[in-house]
Amino acid sequence: MATNKLKVINDPVYGLINIENELIFDIIEHPLFQRQRRIKQLGLSYLVYPGAMHTRFQHCLGATFLMQNALKVISEKGYILSDEDREGALTAILLHDLGHGPFSHTLENSFFENISHEKISEEFMKVINKDLGGKIQSGIDVFVNTYPKKILHKFVSSQLDMDRLDYLNRDSFFTGVSEGIVGSDRIIKMLNFVGDDLVVEAKGIYSVEKFLIARRLMYWQVYLHKTVVVAEEILKLIIKRAKELLRSGKDIFAPPSLKFFLTNTITQSALYQNFDGLTPLEYFAQLDDSDIISAIKVWQNSDDFVLKSLCNRLINRKLFKIMIFPNEISQEKISEIKKDVLKKKLCPEEFLDYFVIEGTLYNKAYSRGKDETIKIVMKDSLVKDIASASDISNVSALSKTVKKNFVCYAV
Repeated sequence: MATNKLKVINDPVYGLINIENELIFDIIEHPLFQRQRRIKQLGLSYLVYPGAMHTRFQHCLGATFLMQNALKVISEKGYILSDEDREGALTAILLHDLGHGPFSHTLENSFFENISHEKISEEFMKVINKDLGGKIQSGIDVFVNTYPKKILHKFVSSQLDMDRLDYLNRDSFFTGVSEGIVGSDRIIKMLNFVGDDLVVEAKGIYSVEKFLIARRLMYWQVYLHKTVVVAEEILKLIIKRAKELLRSGKDIFAPPSLKFFLTNTITQSALYQNFDGLTPLEYFAQLDDSDIISAIKVWQNSDDFVLKSLCNRLINRKLFKIMIFPNEISQEKISEIKKDVLKKKLCPEEFLDYFVIEGTLYNKAYSRGKDETIKIVMKDSLVKDIASASDISNVSALSKTVKKNFVCYAV
């Protein structure tokens, strides 16, 4: 074990990051946190942006760095923080993404039944808390918003949290999409508090406007890029087909942790049940990107037509074509596409639903719910929602959900 736990990490986005807290260092060293090195931040986006190979590990360190800066700013402005408050906030942001599975959001709903990655994060945090003798309970409380100082949770999860500030800049850096760059330094320096509520000083309003616009652009250019959408749909179909085969009695290769989830439906009530000596949570702790890729490489040679075809397409980037429509797609158009796929003999008719896929894309840069707004404190001390404080109509427009429909199909 290292004797000097005050470490410096060289980060490509922020430069040198100081880990000044021994507890934070111990958490980083924990196997559940190290697992995040093996989970890509942007799923399959590297198939479009070759540099997008960064991981949840990097993102969580970056968000923690921003949290350190934010806590310093509000402390200097008079908000009283104890050592426990600081550790709670730093621990919560450091561990907020523990519950992500392979390829992050892509397979969010493929391994558990109605259990969010946030819930899995909470359960993993409890494991670490036990291993560290109860030292991160304040972090768990901040994460689930039961900690007395509610402002700390808003730094972790809100419309303007350290998570979003980091992932926009980090994803922009690694994809090379400059539209995602936001002035995180400026925004953090403009943070303040009114009572126990997080606000932004009026002179930071333009930086917040740019942040919201950057978020919208990053969704269309990166997170919802049409080719990324196709690749992720194919990956989800691969997992779906593997489940069907295993659950129908056909034995196919899969690493043990992956095979467990392919053969079992896990609900929240089963998280701690015993399955051959391990709980679903323990199986999930062993699951990462490498398990999926190793399985897909083997499945390329499957004797199942669907599994073999989809895996070959994903591994060799021979993806489906996609068409995106601002309105509903007519059934005539769908029928036309299906007939064309069958005419070209790209798949047997009974497997058509695997080779012609419909779906919907949603983009909403800003939510205006009661407790979710970004609050601006004006020079007269009046607190306003950013949408009403801004002098540009774009901000109000960004609170509307943009919906687009797509169909992707084999060619």
